[in-house]
Amino acid sequence: MSLFTRTTRELTVRIDEFFDTIEIGILIFKEGVKAYVRGDQKTFGSHLDKIDDLEGKADKLQRTIENDMIVHSILPHQRSEIVKLLWQMDEIIDTAKGSLNEFYIEIPRIPSSLTGDFISLAEVSSNAAEELMPAARAFFREPHLVREKLIKVYFFERETDKAAFELKKKVFHEMNDLSLAEKAHIRYITHHIENISDAAQDAADLLASMAIRQLL
Repeated sequence: MSLFTRTTRELTVRIDEFFDTIEIGILIFKEGVKAYVRGDQKTFGSHLDKIDDLEGKADKLQRTIENDMIVHSILPHQRSEIVKLLWQMDEIIDTAKGSLNEFYIEIPRIPSSLTGDFISLAEVSSNAAEELMPAARAFFREPHLVREKLIKVYFFERETDKAAFELKKKVFHEMNDLSLAEKAHIRYITHHIENISDAAQDAADLLASMAIRQLL
């Protein structure tokens, strides 16, 4: 059963727009990483601007949704959990923006031999966040479907850990032409990309517990 009724249709539209904004932000993040490691600074800069705008839009939508729930006394018994979920979802796009900003500010040197590794890592970490979106949408309409939709989130989070481990092992064990400082810098940037999947996992954990309580 859907949480909302016809009288809250405007709020559901805003929630969908909030999720859409995060989803687009994740796609922009992937393309931004791809552009940077391929040396396409113009495209990277464009994606950096886009994700900054999207993050700002997500923040505004989050505040509007929270305010509407309070003003119109919508779902008062579940409001605190929904607000927490929105905050956790917003953390995903915040993390994506922060990761691209780390590339921009620190200008890490990514050897061409690691281009594919970084693109793959960004893809799999973003996949965890992308797979979260159908589960989040289902919570407000068909909460009984949430848990089965979360399986892929956890799968891609584990795959991200594996990909990051292999990338760092390659850097520290095989790339002897890099200085220790360069290796540490690459590890640091890798960690920021991993954080996308970690944020998705945190949101998935919260969503799973909320769905269970909704069905009790």
